[in-house]
Amino acid sequence: MNEPLKLSVVVCTYNRSDCILDALHSLVRQTLSHGLFEVLLINNNSADATESLCENFSQYAPGFNYRYLVETQQGLSHARNRGIKEAAGGVIIFMDDDAVAEPDYLEKMLAFFGRTLDAAACGGRIYPRFESRRPRWMSHFLLSLTSSLDLGDKVKIFNRRQFPVGANMAVKKEMFEKYGLFSPDLGRKGNSMDGAEEKDFFYRLASAKENVYYVPDAIVHHYVPDRRLTFDFFRRQALGIGKSERIRSKNLSQAEYAKSIVRESLKWGASFVLFVFYLFTLCPAKGMRLLTFRWYVSKGLLFS
Repeated sequence: MNEPLKLSVVVCTYNRSDCILDALHSLVRQTLSHGLFEVLLINNNSADATESLCENFSQYAPGFNYRYLVETQQGLSHARNRGIKEAAGGVIIFMDDDAVAEPDYLEKMLAFFGRTLDAAACGGRIYPRFESRRPRWMSHFLLSLTSSLDLGDKVKIFNRRQFPVGANMAVKKEMFEKYGLFSPDLGRKGNSMDGAEEKDFFYRLASAKENVYYVPDAIVHHYVPDRRLTFDFFRRQALGIGKSERIRSKNLSQAEYAKSIVRESLKWGASFVLFVFYLFTLCPAKGMRLLTFRWYVSKGLLFS
């Protein structure tokens, strides 16, 4: 007798032939019975070797519940939405194509939803895995640029201004039916650095007073190549954060956009305080990079 399908793992990919197989193999190695989950690989118009690798992946894991799909509408939101529509499980887990799951990752996710009936969604812990090493300029306050998430060892509900990170998040499928899909206006498209589609969706859940939890023992490791630590990548990422917030907030109202500008002003104040702190602790590179980050985020929010 077949076990009922519980989880759908959606992995969206774009030109990640260098690491996509690591992500997929980590899902094959899960301790959870393969009959309880499926894996949907959504190829979003990759131009490298991703297609051949993913099309042929099933031969490396015979009997593994794996489906390969192509989404021709460019954009991470389009790819994720395709995965949502195709998913057969009651809980949809999103994992990045450059992430590797701990062997008990899906077992922990399923156990969490089994015991936490009021959970609409959750996000797990994400450890960055640097190709070389963490740069000296990267303070704790900029570690989120690597998709890192670590809020401690206890399960808790995210506060109003926090939300799961796309490299490791899970949502009950019914939440998308109630509150809509990811906004195609937001999120990365090809090589763009836009985002905020996760923020937009989870803010909808928070506004409806749905509970979104942090689950520390559901762990993935997120690969951070050296190219993501260059100044040019940093600059484009910060600009994209600001631009995406401008689009997200203006899509709601001019008043919401004004609130975003006020919040950005408050963050400038906090950044100056941290800059002074890092000067006195002889870590000027961390302080300067914080102010630089704030400058480009503000530029994207106001002008780009």
